[in-house]
Order: sequence, then structure tokens, then C-alpha cells
Amino acid sequence: MAVTRFRRRVVALTVLIATAVVAILVVVSHVLLSRVTDADAHDLARTRAEAVAANVTTVGGRVVLTENSSEALDEVAWVYADGRLIDGNVPGSMVERVEALAGSGRSQTATVAHYLLYAQEIPIAGHHVMVIVRVDLTPYETSEQHSLTLSLILGGLAILLAGGVAHLVVRRALRVVHEMAALADDWGHHEPGRRFNLGVPRDEFGELGQTLDRLLERVDNALADERRLTDEIAHELRTPLTVLRGEAQLAQLSGEPVVPEAVLSEVDRLDAAITTLLRAARARTDAGTRCDLHSAARQAIAGRAVEVAFPAKAEVALAPDVAVSLLSPLLENGLRHARSRVWITARIRGEAIVVDVLDDGPGFDPAELDRVFEAGVSGGEGYGLGLPVVRRIAASAGVEVRAIADGRGHVEVTLPAA
Repeated sequence: MAVTRFRRRVVALTVLIATAVVAILVVVSHVLLSRVTDADAHDLARTRAEAVAANVTTVGGRVVLTENSSEALDEVAWVYADGRLIDGNVPGSMVERVEALAGSGRSQTATVAHYLLYAQEIPIAGHHVMVIVRVDLTPYETSEQHSLTLSLILGGLAILLAGGVAHLVVRRALRVVHEMAALADDWGHHEPGRRFNLGVPRDEFGELGQTLDRLLERVDNALADERRLTDEIAHELRTPLTVLRGEAQLAQLSGEPVVPEAVLSEVDRLDAAITTLLRAARARTDAGTRCDLHSAARQAIAGRAVEVAFPAKAEVALAPDVAVSLLSPLLENGLRHARSRVWITARIRGEAIVVDVLDDGPGFDPAELDRVFEAGVSGGEGYGLGLPVVRRIAASAGVEVRAIADGRGHVEVTLPAA
């Protein structure tokens, strides 16, 4: 439905533009043709007047026309000498206008009905001589009307043609887009590895193909993330469940009750893993959310031997549980790899607070920095799901986290200041 509306809008816009262009062309052509026909009519009138004037002369002090035996010429050309008609037959409907032109004493034009009247003065000493000629404008007006009608017909056909071509072109273009979108959607569900691979974009369709390739890449990455999440959940939950099962089977075989401490420990471990996963899935930064970094660090440390060096006041724009979920796996990772010391510091940098989690262990291999937060690379037993979940929570909350290879265990987390 949306595609149909878009197609109609494009066709309507094309027809509107074509109509405006045709209207402008018709008006301009009609004005130009009118000027040309007017100029032709005036040229014809001057030519007739000059032809008649060439035959006017004086004989014995009288003004006469030496040659004029044409009755047709008498109907379209008249000669006045000293206010008196000496040649030609003036129609009764034009007598008043012709005599006014003859008595004006200057060359000029006038229009009567469908006729052009042209008066030209003939310089003859001692006499006032005027030649008036008539030109029928009907052929010129008929030509203009025929030209205007033909222009309107051709303009209408051009508008229809433009609308039809626009409809076909847009329909064909949108069909290509529809097919590409359908293919991309199908690949996203069944073959996420497929790509259009159209190369460097040369037109809009190339750009669309490149955009769809990026979209498919994101879909593929999302599916891969979901698979990794499933692996992380299975790996993390299997261990405490195995311990609980072993304790129960041992108690069953020995006939003794299950040791409460072992059960509670593994249940706490399960609860911590599930809580971390839920926080990773729900982590978002809402406007106005803030927490005290000191309090979040104390919850993440949970009585473990970790040194803290924070500014006097450090508030971040994160929910407290999200901040704890970010710091706890990092501290657990540091405690697991440290030789003797783990410490956490914070410093203000612009509108952010940078938290450094450090330990005196071997640190990260510079060649493996890009893979530190991948599942299975630096995971292990302990609280939560380790560094992979840290990356997941950071991405959801808009937080930057990175490992630094400086000869010791060092992970830097950049948190938005409240």
C-alpha cells in the first residue's frame, strides 16, 4: 500500500511538472507566433502602401494616380489628396475611420474588426496626400488558432506520455527494490551469509545493495551473538548444576543429608549468573538514571581483597545494578589472574568517569586485545559470565570498555558522568 502511494505521488508530481512545462511552452509559442503574424501583417500593409505611393504624381497641379486599373486594389487601397478621395472605394463601415486616418497628417496604423488599416503620408509639395491600405487579419488569426489548438493537443499527449513513462519507470524501479528487499529478508532468515556484493555503488541501486549488505551483516552478527549467548549460558549454568547433582547423588549413596553450605554456594552461583544475564539483556541508559560509583564498587567487591582509589564525589549516569554487573566480572577476572594485588581507580575525564580495574598479573597479550571479550577466550569459573558479558552489558548501556596491554592486567571502562 505504501509503495502504491509512493508510485502515485511520483506520477502525480511528474504530470504536474509536465503540465507546467507544457503550459509555459504553449503560452510562449503563442505569444511569439502572434508577434510574428503581426509583423507580417504590418510588412504587407507597408508594401501595399509603398506600391500605391509609387504611382501617385501631379499632373497640371492636380494629384493623380498614374496606374490603377485593378478593382481588387480599389477595395484595399485608397488615396486621399487634400482631404478628398481620388482613388479607391471605401466600404461604408470604414469610411469614418479611414477619413480620420487621412486627415491625421501622419503615418499610423489602426484596427477595425478583423482588418488592419495603415496610413502613409506621401511627400508632394503643395499637397497633403495620404495613402491608406487595408490588410485582412482573418488568415493570420486562423493560423494562430490552429497553431494554439495543435499545441494544446500535442501538449496534452506529452503530459500523458510523461505520466505513462513515469509510471512504468517507477514501477520497474520499485519492483527491483521490492525484489532486493525480499531477497535480503529471506537471506536474513535462512542464509545470513549471503550478500549482494555489488561492488562500489554507481547508482542508487548500488547504494541500496550496499545498505542491505550492511543490514544482513548486522543480522548475521546478531544471530552470532545469540548463539554465543546460548553457549555462555549453557557453559556457566552447567557447572553449578553438575556440582548440585553430584552432591545430591553422593548424599543418596551415602545416606547422609546434603551439605547445606555446598548447596547454598552453588545456588548463589546460579543466581548470580542468571542475574547477570538478565542485566545484560535489559541494560539501558535512561534519562535521569544515576548511581554513586563508591556504592557500586563496594557491592561489586563484596568483601574481597581489592584496593579502591576513587575521587571524593563520583556519580555516573547508570543504574546501580548495571554498574555492579560491569565491575564484578572485571574484578573477578583480576582476582583470578593476579599474583598478589588487585586495585580499582577512577578519574574524571571531561564529561566521563574512567574506571581502571588493574592487577599485577601477566596482563593481556597485545595480539589478543581484540579477542579478549569473546566467549571462551578469557572466561573461566567465577562470578557471572566473565568478560564476554561485560562487553554485552557495555554495548547495551552505551559504555566503552577496552583491555590495555601494559604489562599488567588492565581493563578501562569509560562511564558517563551524571
